[in-house]
Amino acid sequence: MAAAAPAAARASSEAPAASATAEPEAGDEDSREVRVLQSLRGKICEAKNLLPYLGPNKMRDCFCTINLDQEEVYRTQVVEKSLSPFFSEEFYFEIPRTFQYLSFYVYDKNVLQRDLRIGKVAIKKEDLCNHSGKETWFSLQPVDSNSEVQGKVHLELKLNELITENGTVCQQLVVHIKACHGLPLINGQSCDPYATVSLVGPSRNDQKKTKVKKKTSNPQFNEIFYFEVTRSSSYTRKSQFQVEEEDIEKLEIRIDLWNNGNLVQDVFLGEIKVPVNVLRNDSSHQAWYLLQPRDNGNKSSKTDDLGSLRLNICYTEDYVLPSEYYGPLKTLLLKSPDVQPISASAAYILGEICRDKNDAVLPLVRLLLHHDKLVPFATAVAELDLKDTQDANTIFRGNSLATRCLDEMMKIVGGHYLKVTLKPILDEICESSKSCEIDPIKLKEGDNVENNKENLRYYVDKLFSTIVKSSMSCPTVMCDIFYSLRQIATQRFPNDPHVQYSAVSSFVFLRFFAVAVVSPHTFHLRPHHPDAQTIRTLTLISKTIQTLGSWGSLSKSKSSFKETFMCEFFKMFQEEGYIIAVKKFLDEISSTETKESSGTSEPVHLKEGEMYKRAQGRTRIGKKNFKKRWFCLTSRELTYHKQPGKDAIYTIPVKNILAVEKLEESSFNKKNMFQVIHTEKPLYVQANNCVEANEWIDVLCRVSRCNQNRLSFYHPSAYINGNWLCCQETSENTLGCKPCTAGVPADIQIDIDEDRETERIYSLFTLSLLKLQKMEEACGTIAVYQGPQKEPDDYSNFVIEDSVTTFKTIQQIKSIIEKLDEPHEKYRKKRSSSAKYGSKENPIVGKTS
Repeated sequence: MAAAAPAAARASSEAPAASATAEPEAGDEDSREVRVLQSLRGKICEAKNLLPYLGPNKMRDCFCTINLDQEEVYRTQVVEKSLSPFFSEEFYFEIPRTFQYLSFYVYDKNVLQRDLRIGKVAIKKEDLCNHSGKETWFSLQPVDSNSEVQGKVHLELKLNELITENGTVCQQLVVHIKACHGLPLINGQSCDPYATVSLVGPSRNDQKKTKVKKKTSNPQFNEIFYFEVTRSSSYTRKSQFQVEEEDIEKLEIRIDLWNNGNLVQDVFLGEIKVPVNVLRNDSSHQAWYLLQPRDNGNKSSKTDDLGSLRLNICYTEDYVLPSEYYGPLKTLLLKSPDVQPISASAAYILGEICRDKNDAVLPLVRLLLHHDKLVPFATAVAELDLKDTQDANTIFRGNSLATRCLDEMMKIVGGHYLKVTLKPILDEICESSKSCEIDPIKLKEGDNVENNKENLRYYVDKLFSTIVKSSMSCPTVMCDIFYSLRQIATQRFPNDPHVQYSAVSSFVFLRFFAVAVVSPHTFHLRPHHPDAQTIRTLTLISKTIQTLGSWGSLSKSKSSFKETFMCEFFKMFQEEGYIIAVKKFLDEISSTETKESSGTSEPVHLKEGEMYKRAQGRTRIGKKNFKKRWFCLTSRELTYHKQPGKDAIYTIPVKNILAVEKLEESSFNKKNMFQVIHTEKPLYVQANNCVEANEWIDVLCRVSRCNQNRLSFYHPSAYINGNWLCCQETSENTLGCKPCTAGVPADIQIDIDEDRETERIYSLFTLSLLKLQKMEEACGTIAVYQGPQKEPDDYSNFVIEDSVTTFKTIQQIKSIIEKLDEPHEKYRKKRSSSAKYGSKENPIVGKTS
């Protein structure tokens, strides 16, 4: 997302904002695909009161993972020697598949043996909304291998009656285990599953076993087993089946799934239990069942003893309709910058009624940015902010809609700017062990405060110098907004010569560079939250940098530090040269002069990470096995290396990429695979999890979508042993047998799905209808009652400058939301009725032990 930022700064919409497509006829959405998009964002804050070791060293080295069912999709850094580890790691990702549980595991890192799972927090998908947007302490639950299950089983049961050779009749149960879907990965790889099929009753336990299926999470068993249900009896025709009453009530079929361990113990994958009496009214029964955990009788662990984990979770599920439905709402939102006063606009009203302004800010900023409407909107809301600002020294220090919009804009468009400016120095700081502590109270034994002071000054000077020389890399949209802020601040405080600088520095230094320095992982400059010593170093650097920015812009004679040691340290920087450098930098980034972007000469870094690739097999002798490699994607090329920082082993120019598509699991019996089809042989790659695979496919598609000679068809499986596994064609150059999934978008310069953003805004309006109603009533009250406000409490929380215009906008919002409710409700009903209970989409939740 952030990597495409510089291009975003110059993004322009293909269509004018006001041109809304006519709404489709009712029922049209049935013929087109409704996209169900899931996302998860939040923060793994900290754990406390973890179980100590029994030995003399009670501390643990802890890390936390996020799992979709049993698939790990995120991992924090290790916090050493603590029973109350502070992780403070934010996460955001699209969820590309269905899941039952979102789980957070706390591990104890073990160098020599397998990492120990201390405890977990498992939340059902349908319960995630109960915890949305608020920090909560969760008690850690015990982790039992018999309870760690996922996946489903397709089963068919029939009851036959057989006449034996001597003429007697017996009942026979036919169990057809057809397939399983979504079994977990074992140690990161697809499992080798098999199933045991048992007929269980008060005095019997007949067990049979399927064959082992190698390297697959979706095994196709298609095996049939036969069980005698009743003892042979004389043949009578009293009923179709002579099943004794006590037998059918007590008999059940149990399916246990296992991973074949070969030389080690088999791993339990889950079980289902189906009572035979499901056949009482039908001769056959066929359904999908969710695998269930097994109760092994372990009741000794008390959940209170394992500790707690503090989490902030926000899960969203959006039903994105075809584009035509969003025309009226999009048009209303995009008109917001032109509405007078701005507080009467739809975009501003959304920010007013949302419980958390941050929920509204992200989709608003992305949508307005996509249509070149962000600069006028941000300028208008900033101007409204300034009306309440009495002291020029506190300009833009609050947490208003204006400041949050600009914060989010800088995160989106400033990602590459931060990478080229800060990342090399931050890498040096994080990877070195130089001590920079200058607080006498916090000095460790053997530390030399003068040496530490020199280390800190070296980093501050290096970082400051890089920042003030970076104006050419500053994205255009940031420069445009800074220019506007400078103008309106000067108009608000015409007698203050320094406010033109402080209006800009309060964002670029205080809310951009200083925040990125102290939290590099939040801006994707580092993979994890730094360790405690590095955090302290970054904090001292950040405080100095932001004070340099404000000190230089305000031309203060002294610093504003409360700590004596920081005041002493800052004296090193109280030179005219620093003030001149800051002002020159602020002049440059708040200028409207056209400047050539550095993006034209420097490739934009988009994504990197470790994955497995299949060897290209260019020589006859070389084996085509999978090897771990470090992949790096820029706007120019995709490369892979043996290790980060090493020379590239292989390079694919982006202009040579013809398609990027998923690869069927059956090709190599591996999950999360995709293929990069280019002018040479296809590159087959396996990501570590479904989220990583989805992100790589997305960013590779985006960067290559406008390439010439892109393919329209591709092979969803691999070419192995002389033929394509999908269509069995023997020629390696045969045209693909399936249409490519990625079309060419109107504007690839910014990674924004405007339908999805508009749907999110619709959902926020829907959730906030009660507050919208209160705001509407407040407008009526103000318009009718012109005297002193008798009961202002009902609407004093809202900014209503023009009650008539605001009321009119609210009426438009309500009308549009009501119209959008209809296709959403129709889709929900269709979705709930189409998935029959027991189908693959809506499997039966079987009983547990």
